[in-house]
Amino acid sequence: MEKNTAPASEKSRTLLAWLWRSYLSKHIGLLVLAVIFMAAEGSMLGALSYMMRPMFDDVFVAGNAGALWWVGLAILGVFLVRGGASIAQKACLAVISQKTAADLRTDLLDHLMTLDGTFHQTHPPGFLIQRVQADVGAVNEVWTAIITGAGRDLIALFILMGVAIGVDWQWTLIALVGFPLMVLPSTLVQKFVRRRSREARDLGARLATRLDEVFHGIVPVKLNRLESYQSQRYRSLTGDLVSAEIRARLGAAAIPGLIDVMAGVGFLGVLIFGGAEIIAGEKTVGQFMSFFTAIGFAFEPLRRLGALSGVWQNAAAAVERLKELMDTEPTLVSPAKPATPPKGVPDVRLEGVNLFYGDTQVLNGLTFTAEAGKTTALVGASGAGKSTVFNLLTRLVDPQAGTISVGQVPVTELSLESLRDLFSTVSQDAALFDETLRENILLGRKDIPFDRLETVLKAAHVADFVPKLAEGLDTPVGPRGSALSGGQRQRVAIARALLRDTPILLLDEATSALDAQSEQVVQEALDKLAKGRTTLVIAHRLSTVREADKIVVMDRGRVVDEGTHEELLARGGHYAQLHAIQFRADGPTADRLALEKLGQHPENSAEGAEGSGRPGVSSRLSGIWRRLFSR
Repeated sequence: MEKNTAPASEKSRTLLAWLWRSYLSKHIGLLVLAVIFMAAEGSMLGALSYMMRPMFDDVFVAGNAGALWWVGLAILGVFLVRGGASIAQKACLAVISQKTAADLRTDLLDHLMTLDGTFHQTHPPGFLIQRVQADVGAVNEVWTAIITGAGRDLIALFILMGVAIGVDWQWTLIALVGFPLMVLPSTLVQKFVRRRSREARDLGARLATRLDEVFHGIVPVKLNRLESYQSQRYRSLTGDLVSAEIRARLGAAAIPGLIDVMAGVGFLGVLIFGGAEIIAGEKTVGQFMSFFTAIGFAFEPLRRLGALSGVWQNAAAAVERLKELMDTEPTLVSPAKPATPPKGVPDVRLEGVNLFYGDTQVLNGLTFTAEAGKTTALVGASGAGKSTVFNLLTRLVDPQAGTISVGQVPVTELSLESLRDLFSTVSQDAALFDETLRENILLGRKDIPFDRLETVLKAAHVADFVPKLAEGLDTPVGPRGSALSGGQRQRVAIARALLRDTPILLLDEATSALDAQSEQVVQEALDKLAKGRTTLVIAHRLSTVREADKIVVMDRGRVVDEGTHEELLARGGHYAQLHAIQFRADGPTADRLALEKLGQHPENSAEGAEGSGRPGVSSRLSGIWRRLFSR
């Protein structure tokens, strides 16, 4: 992202223009109404200061009893109008500020969800939560401050200055003599506040990230006794945030303080110069009181307008961050004219696919085909690129070279929506939301009849444990599904996939973290799910993919062998080595035991089976393998 090096004043104008164009302009009618009420409220200060002259000269000094009533009623009217206008403008501003903040939060979330996986890898959840919640909250505060400053305080200031000039323009110049002296200090203070506010926003994002990691990782925190360590890290960041916030607040408070100093100097000058004129009989007490009230009232909106500068500098840091995020464009987008998705159950092909993450090559000329309606397993050591294949198929990432197609249609020619509608995924870590069990299965769909839901629950073996839950399907599953066991979470993920009813199924270590009993139940549900679908399976445990129609062996981002379980073992290549290493750790392999029972040694198994002349040996071996490995 390019860094904006424009001057601060130009940045402010750009940010304000963006806020107006994108959000405030939608409420122009209500905004105009609010400004009218603000103008009425602000002008009443001028009317009140003007009434000081007849009140003192005609009533108090001249003793005109007849003027007492009309002056008193006029002042009462001023306060009535001011009170009513104040309530009305605040109601209008409340509607505007809340609706614009809600729109901004929703738009920001919508936009963030369109950004690619690489963006979310470099921007942790805590950082984004801070942007959506805290930064939008800061912007929400400035709506009211800016609109009120422009509507009420600015109008009040002009009217009050008009009253003061009407009484005596020389007194007014003397009262404002200190104003030019505060321009340079105010400019320096504004820059200071902007820097400190940005620093505070960054620290706030880091704090939110730290909290997110602690709460999501509370189990490893406890097991590794990291409470003190995490607390100390949080305490250190909090200390930095407090320091930055205090400096920003002190800087923001300096501008109204400078105005107070200016006001004191001005009042001293007016009192000395004007007091002499009153003593000499050149001016009346009523004129002085009218001027004094107007200037006194004027300094209060002037202080608020000065403070508004600090408020804006604080909010500008948040607005700048929000605009940067909103201007970030996704790199993975749908084509302008998307192709028609394939019909029926398609095959999946990867041809010469190369993928780099930075300088690291993850896939190197990867080529294989997953036949339509069959199960293809991807095996290999960690880091071979198996999970990357799933990300490529669903376009969570695009390769630098090569072609990926589904049913002869390149995935880049399909819209992202129609492409992802072809896939269902069940992974080792089933992602559940802190909602009810029903919501986690339906995922917002309202068109599922109960009989179909019931069928899916039975097929996925979710119906086996629902009666044991306190509220059945309406039981909350807890944060990330923590109220359910691993096997139960997997069955919920399978129920989701059954409801989606897509032609392609992606299984990523779906049973590797389960105990034997749960694995058996989940495997039965997966078998039902895979029927009639093109299925790709990622597995580290080779025993789980023995029955696959084809096994693709990957190493360092390329295919080194492919075939059935028996074919790969017989060839004695990379797959056989993985098999031997894996099952040596668990004791004698099932294949070795099976061959020894037949009186053969594993190293001569292919020859012995062919040279024995006994029909059915290979089928007997296959049956033994299946029975042993399906346990």
